[in-house]
Amino acid sequence: MSIGVLKVRLRLPENDSLKGKRRVLKSITTQVGNRFNVSIAEVEDQDLWQLATLGIVCLSTDRRHADQILSKVAEFISSIRGDAEILDYEVEFLNAL
Repeated sequence: MSIGVLKVRLRLPENDSLKGKRRVLKSITTQVGNRFNVSIAEVEDQDLWQLATLGIVCLSTDRRHADQILSKVAEFISSIRGDAEILDYEVEFLNAL
């Protein structure tokens, strides 16, 4: 069993409040959650208006499958939000017993 972890850093250049940030992140997390079988949450930068870090986790029996899902999630996030720019992302895999 493999656990894939995707960490995505976003920049929200046109955002001017935490309320606006929450609206953008809620939209992203809802759409990703509805489309993919992953867990997603804001994990860092909670008090910054124009930066956000999302953590996405995928559990699979096959590491390749988890990698494919997380790659599709990153592409999807990039394509759905014109006001959220991906600064960088990293993928890590953990092997479960």
